[in-house]
Amino acid sequence: MRLRALLETDALGLKLLGGEDELDRTVRGVMTTDLRDPSRYLSGGELVLTGLAWRRNAADSDPFVRILVQAGVAALAAGEAELGDIPDDLVVACARHRLPLFAVHESVAFATVTEHVVRQVSGERAGDLAAVVDRHRRMMTSGPAGGGPDVVLDLLGSDLDLRAWVMSPTGRLIAGSKVGGPALPVEVCARLAAEHLAATRTGRRGPHRSTLGTTTYSLFPIRSSGRTPQGARDVRETLLSDWLLAVEADAGDWPEERLDLLQGVTQLIAVERDRRDAARTVRRRLAQEVLELVQTGAAPAEIAARLRVAAPVLLPGLGAAPHWQVVVARVEWEDGDIEAGPIAQSLLEEILVDPVATGPEPSDRIAVAHTGDEAIALVPLPAVSSEHDGSEAGILADALLDSVRDPLAAGLDGDGRVTLGVSAAVHSAEGLRGALEEARHARRVAAARPGRVCAAGHQELASHVLLLPFVPDDVRRAFTARLLDPLRDYDRRHRAELIPTLEAFLDCDGSWTRCATRLHLHVNTLRYRVGRIEQLTSRDLSRLEDKLDFFLALRMS
Repeated sequence: MRLRALLETDALGLKLLGGEDELDRTVRGVMTTDLRDPSRYLSGGELVLTGLAWRRNAADSDPFVRILVQAGVAALAAGEAELGDIPDDLVVACARHRLPLFAVHESVAFATVTEHVVRQVSGERAGDLAAVVDRHRRMMTSGPAGGGPDVVLDLLGSDLDLRAWVMSPTGRLIAGSKVGGPALPVEVCARLAAEHLAATRTGRRGPHRSTLGTTTYSLFPIRSSGRTPQGARDVRETLLSDWLLAVEADAGDWPEERLDLLQGVTQLIAVERDRRDAARTVRRRLAQEVLELVQTGAAPAEIAARLRVAAPVLLPGLGAAPHWQVVVARVEWEDGDIEAGPIAQSLLEEILVDPVATGPEPSDRIAVAHTGDEAIALVPLPAVSSEHDGSEAGILADALLDSVRDPLAAGLDGDGRVTLGVSAAVHSAEGLRGALEEARHARRVAAARPGRVCAAGHQELASHVLLLPFVPDDVRRAFTARLLDPLRDYDRRHRAELIPTLEAFLDCDGSWTRCATRLHLHVNTLRYRVGRIEQLTSRDLSRLEDKLDFFLALRMS
């Protein structure tokens, strides 16, 4: 019930002394107390009744009111039977802390107020639960058949006044509430997805509770058929593919009936998820067929013929044959016997969707196959004009990484990694085999980097970094130790900053003036440090070969 309803009941004899702007607060219970600190008995939302026995002097009012506000009570009602008029210091304290204050006439017993509030709140709860059960039945019997998650979320908003959103594991918004407030920002979606993945990864049961700023969200997993905890041997099999439902509410104090309703909502959305997965079957088969032709060295004409069949499915209405790009992904777990190929396939299908695209179907132009623990995506690109070779069109590794790094890192924390490699765009079937090898090489470069989620693109394969991932670990360690350990030891003992000086000197192409300016040193000081580096390593930084060795050692360390 609302506080306003108390004033509309004449039998209660209540008089409002302050807090007129707060009368729409909800009362969830009632408590009578004369304790100076009743906080241990308060859970929030109560109408507190007091005879003021706790008040010895005016200084007691503010601490008492502050305790009530911190406990989240709805309002304070003070009896007039003991002191007559309510003391001004209590009125002032309630106004200062924005706590509604009522005076209870001396002719009205606290028991009368308590009985009225309990009867109203209990009646409303009973009605609410009955309505929840009825709405559950409506949703389950008339839920959307192919209408998408938006239809379910509209029912949640209209029937239960709940704002809710469906998100992918990367934080992409698939469907969202259209009423009751602004759209959910991209950064909030990413944060909620990250917290959901982290909670699921540790085995906690949903719904998970997340508080961002002053707003609390409850996060419900959406598991499609065949993806239930009983059907999956390990949570990691579905962790990176399951959607989630975020509700702007704290489900911690919900009754079982309302929780059951939300579980029913997730089942309805899971049906839509299954429908989308079924629609991907054709695209997956196309990708698998093309991949097998490419890997077995089929004639370009045969591959081109298969691509002509695939193009209308992937890019309906496209007049010209598209260019193609290959993206390779690998999901690796440090322990456990988990088939990683299907996991990487589902994840790559989501990753390749534009992160600002909404809806469950924007991935209908992506074909992803898997072989072993590796997923391979065949991405069609609209044909570019003749002035371009297509090398700069399409997906960029850095942008791909930025859109998914934070949420996925939270889900992988502990023992998982995702690595991605992106090829350049190619114009025809003849280029697909090279594009596939290029994407695989780029993924290996990404795998050599630190971090839970890493990506590399074709641009990086034209430089020395292509070679570094393939140097054996023991060779790396020996090479870097021989060159850099003497400098590190000297820096540790003398705080000489030889390593930073070496990095700056190489970065400035051996220019004494530019390096001294960057390090804010006199040129003579710089010459002294470089001389010390040469003395400790028996190398000559005026020689190209020695500069290159130092450069590679720093990159590999």
